[in-house]
Amino acid sequence: MHTASTITDPALDALYETLRLYQHGAFSVACPECHVRAGELCLTRRSVHRARRRAYRDKVAAVELVPLLVAAA
Repeated sequence: MHTASTITDPALDALYETLRLYQHGAFSVACPECHVRAGELCLTRRSVHRARRRAYRDKVAAVELVPLLVAAA
């Protein structure tokens, strides 16, 4: 019988790899806890450090909407 962990592990690995590859979300900033660069996985397997998520949220909060839209035009 399969456990939820064995079924979801490959899906979670694929998700993190895709996010890492395209430097999306928390993977767009360096991790202040394990000191990996942006675009690299945290050293903990299948986890993103809380400090890295916080750094990403701080980065997003600092971006104003209008300059972001103008930059995309």
